[in-house]
Amino acid sequence: MNTQLVVIGGGPGGYAAAFLAADLGMKVTLVEQDAKLGGVCLLRGCIPSKALLHVAKTMADARHLDDWGVNFTPPEIDVAAMRAQKEKAIANLTGGLKQIAAKRNVQVIRAKATFEDSNTLKLEVQGDKPLDDDHLRFEHCIIATGSSPATIPALSLPTHRLMDSTAALNLPDLPESLLVVGGGYIGLEMSTVYAALGAKVTVVELTDGLLPGVDRDLVKPLHKKLEGQFAAIYLNTKVTGLKDLKDEIEITLEGNVEQKVQRFSRVLVSVGRKPNSAGLGLEKTKVQVTPQGFIVVDNRRQTNDANIFAIGDVAGEPMLAHKAAHEGKAAVEALAGHAVTFEPRAIPAVVFTDPEIAWAGLTETQAKQQGRAVAVAMFPWAASGRAQAVGRTEGLTKWLIDPETERVLGCGIVGYTAGDLIAEAVLAIEMGASARDVVETIHPHPTFSETLGAAAEVFFGTATDIYKPKRP
Repeated sequence: MNTQLVVIGGGPGGYAAAFLAADLGMKVTLVEQDAKLGGVCLLRGCIPSKALLHVAKTMADARHLDDWGVNFTPPEIDVAAMRAQKEKAIANLTGGLKQIAAKRNVQVIRAKATFEDSNTLKLEVQGDKPLDDDHLRFEHCIIATGSSPATIPALSLPTHRLMDSTAALNLPDLPESLLVVGGGYIGLEMSTVYAALGAKVTVVELTDGLLPGVDRDLVKPLHKKLEGQFAAIYLNTKVTGLKDLKDEIEITLEGNVEQKVQRFSRVLVSVGRKPNSAGLGLEKTKVQVTPQGFIVVDNRRQTNDANIFAIGDVAGEPMLAHKAAHEGKAAVEALAGHAVTFEPRAIPAVVFTDPEIAWAGLTETQAKQQGRAVAVAMFPWAASGRAQAVGRTEGLTKWLIDPETERVLGCGIVGYTAGDLIAEAVLAIEMGASARDVVETIHPHPTFSETLGAAAEVFFGTATDIYKPKRP
């Protein structure tokens, strides 16, 4: 078989690249091991987790109405029905991708691909449909194989009670108690779901704070809220042992914890993700791989092998679906001869907890590491009319601004629907807007989006709803 472009991996980056290439007139083949398109994000990550987080959020909103004199009886939870609704959402999206691929004349092959050289792939069929030729010769290739959950050999047991994020998303049952090892965004999102459904959740984090690397101003309101939702949060703590007791897992903790040995119905290990670069036969090409397993690419996503590009999780952090999709399009445009580079000023990140955390562009931590002078302007949501009206005053909006040019460099938001609000900040940073541009943009009242304009006003010392004059 021959093709002009082969894309290995049918996730958000892979299918975005394949579809654009087809739109530009290329003959495209998409190779995916799974029976459905969508990758980890759609099948075992972003979409199913957000579907379950929607349930958790709605339940939290209902409980929040107690303060307003509206009381609901405790919910009856049908795990099978919840699981079915989640799968329905996935099926609708994967079915749509299959149709779009067909309409764009993208050939989809279910197989495992390995390189035999810089122009040939060996295909190992994963389904029951044999291939006439198990070798695929190509002019160009885009690797979009994504990532998978990282594991810790010391934290492994042959029991279904020990889960990774994929297993946790399948909602095997509602455990009475759940230990989550890892206070990163995946661990906290799954903790939020299981806590909302009634499990007593305990989180163990090795470092001195939840969401390591995230701006502490944003994490503090979330940490405070989660302390009231979880059974316990242990920081600077390490799990040193696991023991299968059949109906429970006994764990041993090391750190500032009084009870060193505890038991849980289930344990979720969520300690990050690793790139899927092993087993591709890259040693038969000129592609270079870092010690961490990331494929080395330039600003057009081209590897050291001129015929091969790489995008998404396998090509470096941040491991985000929207970043992968944009990289895929940049790679295809580069192949088409367009003058394009992937050099965004801001890649948004969102943690879908309650409250949500979102940020884009330069963070205060990065500014300090770079020795870069920035002005920080924060607006507390306690001064927001919308936040007061709906009782969600725990949030804050924060701009990082160049004190000389007044250009906005970064933004962080913690609060209700922060993930939706961050898009305005991304546009402002990407377009090189100034703080004055943000101030003079009329935001609708009363909305949470007003806090973006109000935070920019803080920079000038003219915020209407708080008195914080600018220092000389």
